[in-house]
Amino acid sequence: MDMRKLVGRNFARLRAERDLTQEAVAERANISQQYVSGLENGKRNPTVQTLFQIAQALGVSHMELVKPDDQGH
Repeated sequence: MDMRKLVGRNFARLRAERDLTQEAVAERANISQQYVSGLENGKRNPTVQTLFQIAQALGVSHMELVKPDDQGH
């Protein structure tokens, strides 16, 4: 399982469910929009601290970002 892709899929889904733009999440999490884009595309390997910041920006537990999805990859 590629954790970067899993986090990216979960992040994209959670962000869309909350009707937030990448820019809005980046501002809330105090990270760059480019980083957010790379994360969502499975190209970034976030630190635990970054996962926590993003989860807070989305209003979810950090565990939601690493939770296995139905794609099983």
